[in-house]
Amino acid sequence: MELAFILVYAAILGLVAPYLGLNTKTMGSLTPGAIALVKGALAWAVLTWCGMHYDQAWIWIIVMLAMPAAMVIGVRWLGNKRAA
Repeated sequence: MELAFILVYAAILGLVAPYLGLNTKTMGSLTPGAIALVKGALAWAVLTWCGMHYDQAWIWIIVMLAMPAAMVIGVRWLGNKRAA
């Protein structure tokens, strides 16, 4: 169930990505959301493995802040790789 929230949040981030100044024209409009989804799911799995539970606020705060950061960094990195 928690991963469904991460999926919805990744979709929202993917919709907001063009308004953040991220160049999605060269890589597709689904790429930022996909990057955020993968990084969010990985962060959730790692934090769960480290002993955090879904009812703790810290796991939600960390994942919800890590997903947009990973999306911005990933899209910029991918854009630089495609330009080179």
